Amino acid sequence: MREKLFLMCILFLSVWKGHAQQTEITGTVVDAQSSSPLAGVTIRFEGAASDASTSTDESGRFRLMVSEAAGKVKFTLVGYVTNQVEYNGTALSTVVLTKENTSLDEIIVVGYGTVKKRDLTGSVVSVKGEEIAKVPSANIIESIQGKVPGVDITRSNGSASSGVSMTVRGNRSITAQNGPLFIVDGVQYSNIQDINPNDIESMEILKDASSTAIYGSRGANGVVIVSTKRGKAGRARIDVNSYAGVSKVDRYPSVMNIDQWVKLRREAYRATGRWSSEADDKNAFNDAELEAIRNNDYIDYFDLLVKDGMQQNYQVSINAGNDKTTVYFSGDYLNERGIFDMDMTNRFGGRLNIDQKLGDFFKAGMQSQVTRYEIDKRRDPLNQANKINPLGRVYDDAGDLIMYPLSGSAISPLADMEPNAYKAEGNITRTLTNAYVELTNWKGFSGRSTLGVTFTNTRDGSYAGSYTIDRNGSFSKATYDAENSYLINMENVLSYQKEIEDHSFTITAVNSFLWNRSDNINASGEELLLDGQLFYALGNAGRNLATNTMYSMNNLVSFAGRLNYAYKGKYLLTATGRTDGSSILAQGRKWAFFPSVAAAWRIVDEDFMTNQNTFSELKLRASYGKAGNYAVDPYSTQNTLTRVAFAWDDEQATGYTFSPRIGNYGLGWEITATTNVGVDFGFLQNRFNASIDLYDSRTTDLLLERGLPPTTGVTSVIQNVGKTRNRGIEIALNANVIQGKAFKWNSALSFTSNKEEIIELVTKDDDIGNGWFIGQPTVVFYDYDKVGIWQLGEEEEAAKWGQEPGDIRVRDINKDGKIDASADRIILGTPRPNWLAGWDNTFTYKGFDLNVYVFARWGQMVRPDFLRRYDPQGLGQSTAAIDYWTPENPTNAYPRPNSGSSLSSMLYTSTLGHVNGSFIRVRNLSLGYTFDNSILKSGLVRSLRIYGTARNPFTWTKAKELKEYDPERGGSENFPMTKLFVFGLNIGF
Repeated sequence: MREKLFLMCILFLSVWKGHAQQTEITGTVVDAQSSSPLAGVTIRFEGAASDASTSTDESGRFRLMVSEAAGKVKFTLVGYVTNQVEYNGTALSTVVLTKENTSLDEIIVVGYGTVKKRDLTGSVVSVKGEEIAKVPSANIIESIQGKVPGVDITRSNGSASSGVSMTVRGNRSITAQNGPLFIVDGVQYSNIQDINPNDIESMEILKDASSTAIYGSRGANGVVIVSTKRGKAGRARIDVNSYAGVSKVDRYPSVMNIDQWVKLRREAYRATGRWSSEADDKNAFNDAELEAIRNNDYIDYFDLLVKDGMQQNYQVSINAGNDKTTVYFSGDYLNERGIFDMDMTNRFGGRLNIDQKLGDFFKAGMQSQVTRYEIDKRRDPLNQANKINPLGRVYDDAGDLIMYPLSGSAISPLADMEPNAYKAEGNITRTLTNAYVELTNWKGFSGRSTLGVTFTNTRDGSYAGSYTIDRNGSFSKATYDAENSYLINMENVLSYQKEIEDHSFTITAVNSFLWNRSDNINASGEELLLDGQLFYALGNAGRNLATNTMYSMNNLVSFAGRLNYAYKGKYLLTATGRTDGSSILAQGRKWAFFPSVAAAWRIVDEDFMTNQNTFSELKLRASYGKAGNYAVDPYSTQNTLTRVAFAWDDEQATGYTFSPRIGNYGLGWEITATTNVGVDFGFLQNRFNASIDLYDSRTTDLLLERGLPPTTGVTSVIQNVGKTRNRGIEIALNANVIQGKAFKWNSALSFTSNKEEIIELVTKDDDIGNGWFIGQPTVVFYDYDKVGIWQLGEEEEAAKWGQEPGDIRVRDINKDGKIDASADRIILGTPRPNWLAGWDNTFTYKGFDLNVYVFARWGQMVRPDFLRRYDPQGLGQSTAAIDYWTPENPTNAYPRPNSGSSLSSMLYTSTLGHVNGSFIRVRNLSLGYTFDNSILKSGLVRSLRIYGTARNPFTWTKAKELKEYDPERGGSENFPMTKLFVFGLNIGF
């Protein structure tokens, strides 16, 4: 019995001792400045024999069980200085974390890694997700327009499915693509519009060769790296972001009203001597037109076709995790309805990011995104409405649409809106999935292997009935296109980091594989059996039924290495080398090597700067490197055949001929070499900071589509010929102008000036046929120099040139007494701006915030379509702004109306419409209110903000001719541009 009692005591003491060894550490973590609790702080106990971790809850509290009586407790949170506390058994009450006091410690994502901003040697700009979300837009790239020096972003039209164009430091290529490479969470992804702005953590734009060279050929036109949000340890957080509003037509040129149109017709007949007063109206107008004029039957098609559009977006995200597993999930819905009926885009998106720690040195995870588009498209009916005779009635007495007003030959612009008359629909489903395994830090080594796959399925169908704008009474037509494609991207990265006294090394090795495949089928047919079947029954087509299929494939294999070296943290060096092999290029020329080197000197860290109070940051940077471009169509090295109609002995036969563009068996890389010099500086503890970059990019061996003599039987070939150059200056300024307790004002300015020019072409001389000129940008306006209109009193002089008063007068450039195309045309201007700038101001007062963002694009020439929408015969419609010559109106703008001459038959009408396209725009105007945490007492609602935003509310143009036109789009009139007014809500649970 005694033995049993003794054993029980021993067992009890052992259990008690085991429990006694478990110690509970509790406390609260707060912000040093506001004393508010910090959630999601990672706490790690580092003892002699144990390593435990946890994280703070929403109230900043934590509870950590340890088995040792002493050790170090480390507190870490992104954006805060790590705090390490010695633990010796005494309770920890409140731990304070201090925000990083300088933006220089901000982590910047670069190619295949990250680096502190203070250690950057290249030209890289980082934009945080909250900045992108400020401007409500269906495309995140449009949200940064003007905010990043060196980046030019434009939108071509205002349709619900329109795209955005982006170039970095000018256009290098003439035939090949100039768009940047997009990297999303480490893998290539070109469809950046799929990503919801609220899912973005940061966006980095890599501009100089030292930054982009790690991507080799894919980085020749700049690199945009998008990092999406990751899960964070702590209590689950739910965020709801939504906005809804209306879009309105912005600055669309008006057409002539009935009085202006009648006057133009009369003037056209007056010029030919067939009209002198209203008594002669019977000579200028037919009976139906005269009756319409008497009845004031004028059709305002703009009011009938255009209405307010709408844009709405709803996104829900969930962020949760513990010290081992973190998850970020989001779903979003975007609906954009255009200003025309049957113009609508629906986007459905879902994202899931998972990260899992595997022991002490490994972690794995995945990022996946699924996006679905359902798009209703239509052709712009205003293209028809702005040209046809505006007289007549829209509907007959029975209420039916009059297909041909005044029994004319032009169909009504409203014809497409009739039931089952017109349908154009597109469906796109895109899936991006990438998975990774990462070695986090083992004896200085870290590595990551990523496999990303993008699957894309598209289907486009269209149907145009007999009585639609496109068909205008001919046979109905339907088309059907479907495509399946996938892009596989495998990236393997291994890094080693080592510090030896004052020396710091990071060596990175990269291996990359890219597989790109696509196949598609397209079919078309005419004279469909039933209108209601639209494009779903092409087998019933009675005429011209045709089916085609295609397949495309290309691969890229790459190897790269990079060395980052720092001495005493103030002398920085980056050296990179990458070799790429592309299947698109010719045998023996598939591979190329792209080196780069960059150095930086942190002057502010020198001993001689210790006692100065002027600079809080001063760094000098310089870089040089090469990158390549192979962005031409696959199979450009090969000759292909095209089927042609053929007959043999009066019997139909199959015949083939060479395609107009022949292959080039020597096709190689287009190479760009870039030199960049930059300086970063800051004052007043970086309350004011700036970066200035000067760059010079020279591109050789252009992938140029060269025209061939027609006698060869073909028309063109892509060859490595020609050179271009881009050089310029970029300035970025940021200032915390006012930093009061209640009121704050932050102001940021970006400025870019780029000179783009062609250095050399095929024959070393200008290529007038293609509009390419040595020393000029890749796109210019080359024409006669219009000096005005011949006036009364100049009849004798005008007659020497075969003209008369009211005709366009151009300059005799070489003064040889005659006007000819070879000697008397000059370069009038270019659509490339002299400079562009953005000025972003954010004001906050207590819970209120006001953002005013102004964008300017200055010094470019545009040639808008509406300034050439002039019918001198007065048969169709013309722009109201057209100021044409008459004996009583001696203008120098437009020639005299003439019922016997169309615009195309008049001399020198190509000179009409060139105008200065400079403009300044308020890009974003937003006012919001964030509720104080003390108001949200329930605990359920973590944060709440309401706001109203106006996008593009005001625009000023230098040229008075553009007061009704948006010059951002260049010259097109297709689909009017819009301004957007929305109200939004951001709520966190």
